[in-house]
Amino acid sequence: MKTVGWWKGWRGLALGLLLVGCATGGPEPAELERRIGPSSGDLPPTVQVVSYHDVRPELEGDLDPDRYGVSTARLVEHFEWFREEGYTPVSLEQIMDARQGRTTLPDRPILLSFDDGLRSVYTEVFPLLKLYRYPAVVAVVTAWQDAPEGWTLEYDGLGVLGPEDFVSWDELREMQASGLVEVASHSHNLHEGVLGNPFGNEQPAAVTRVLDPEAERYESEAEWRARVRADLELSSRRIEEELGRAPRAIVWPYGAHNRVLEEMAAELGMAASITLRPGDQPVDELHGMRRYLISGNPDVDQLAWLLRRSARDLEEAPVRVVHVDLDYVFDPDPVQMERNLDALLDRIELLGPNTVYLQAFADPEGDGTARALYFPNRHLPVRSDLFNRVAWQLMTRVDVEVLAWMPMLAFDLGDDELNDALSVKRWDGGDAVPSRPDYWRLSPWEPEARRIVSEIFEDLAAHAAFDGILFHDDAYLNDREDASAFPGEPGRLPTTEDRTSALLDFGDELLEVVRQYRPVTRSARNLYARVVLEPHSEEWFAQNFRRSLERYDQVAVMAMPYMEEARNPDRWVSELFDRVEEVPGGLEGTVFELQSVDWRGPEPIPARELAKWMRSLEARGAPHFGYYPDDFIQGHPDVDVVRRVLSVERDPWARR
Repeated sequence: MKTVGWWKGWRGLALGLLLVGCATGGPEPAELERRIGPSSGDLPPTVQVVSYHDVRPELEGDLDPDRYGVSTARLVEHFEWFREEGYTPVSLEQIMDARQGRTTLPDRPILLSFDDGLRSVYTEVFPLLKLYRYPAVVAVVTAWQDAPEGWTLEYDGLGVLGPEDFVSWDELREMQASGLVEVASHSHNLHEGVLGNPFGNEQPAAVTRVLDPEAERYESEAEWRARVRADLELSSRRIEEELGRAPRAIVWPYGAHNRVLEEMAAELGMAASITLRPGDQPVDELHGMRRYLISGNPDVDQLAWLLRRSARDLEEAPVRVVHVDLDYVFDPDPVQMERNLDALLDRIELLGPNTVYLQAFADPEGDGTARALYFPNRHLPVRSDLFNRVAWQLMTRVDVEVLAWMPMLAFDLGDDELNDALSVKRWDGGDAVPSRPDYWRLSPWEPEARRIVSEIFEDLAAHAAFDGILFHDDAYLNDREDASAFPGEPGRLPTTEDRTSALLDFGDELLEVVRQYRPVTRSARNLYARVVLEPHSEEWFAQNFRRSLERYDQVAVMAMPYMEEARNPDRWVSELFDRVEEVPGGLEGTVFELQSVDWRGPEPIPARELAKWMRSLEARGAPHFGYYPDDFIQGHPDVDVVRRVLSVERDPWARR
């Protein structure tokens, strides 16, 4: 028996969409529109896409085991509401024509989509589409249409299904012939989980390198590409054979996709691709189309709350961060390591942040230099294939965003000669020698170093699921570095501008590598507080606060008064806020990353003091803050104290 849907609500799909299933709903539509304000005429036209699944006449309320089911009566209410509120359902063809300038979409266009090809799309939905003359996209998993008699599938919320529970090819032909239904591929057989790590986590088949536990190896890049391409080719061919027309759209199972898959689908004639990332979709881009997931059998008030939230509101939600050392989870004893992971998950759930910065490199020495990693890669030892496991558990069990915390330059390649050759350098007389005042950094001016670091980030993206990258504070160059930029020219060094730009450009390069496999990767970078307090200190760090705000989704400023030896920590935090606020977009783009340990001791900072800093920042208008490190083994800082100010449960707009 095959199974599917065990995490159909994969938290990367929804980003808060389950609000539609909450009894409390949200602000009234008029109040919501007041918050959002009118849309700018300078923006490209957009369409809203909604995702339905099963539709059943007997479904009542919002507590059905099938959390993505909608009752027939509710669907009628939705269709009526669309008409009354001026929404116009449009076809995929109309959207494609609008993109080419051949037509103009009506006001409030909306694309209706129905996933998985359950038979109710014919028995319950199709009669309503004909009645209202509403077009729709129906996405089918062709292996389920082709399933032989006796085949079964465990479908989340609906139990064991057989071929008779899915729409047939004859019924699809009838729906397509009506001119109202466009049949899209939902893959041939990628709507399932595959083994994604040694700990048994099943992850989306389309984007995951399958682990062979007996051979103790993952699929290679070539094997992964061949597997998913063969599936997409088969799905497209079967739809064309049965319906006389190849699909023009792919609806990615679980919304999981990447740029490689997009290119494959486009080569096979699927010019549009649809995900489950929420938000309004610009008509000028048909790849990775955003879509709102309907869950909890919502009434029209809840539907209005969902559709009238703008992508801007989602992106500007307050960020509350707990920064975690994966070194604390790792243990040579696998049983103890599982206990450590359980302790972390329980603690994060109690603290209630919406974001975790999670270490992806091993640093047991505590010097910030990566000599081993927590994911398979081509260049450094793997201390444990642990990052994907912990990130996945945080994302799916605790519903937080996970940013992989990684060095940009601080890698020890395990070869002294190679390390020296590729390192950041300073001039010593007429010789360029490795510069290592603290981190062992590779030079952004060394092409071989850039290649190695890029491949490390590529391997991270290929083998792990996560939401973003946090660049470590190793991304700096002081005023006596980097002689690697001018080999053979003793004494010559790049300017401050050159050094700052080199680090910013290298960060962009690494993010582009990651986005090949994780296309919606968010970006953040640690900056020293001194760069904010004393902008001229860029000369000593090659870090620029204003320019970093422009390049990254967020700048994680190290708001650590004891590390900076501040005489009055409270006043220091207040002054840091003042300097951030002075910069346009500063508060919106800054995460104040506070310290929970005074490393001079070292000794823990009292949780009440940490919470006091958070309250002070929040009271003055700082939406984003968090702390480092979290000691989930010793239980510091105290959960009961910190969660009162950190938890996003206090603010529904912060829940991602």
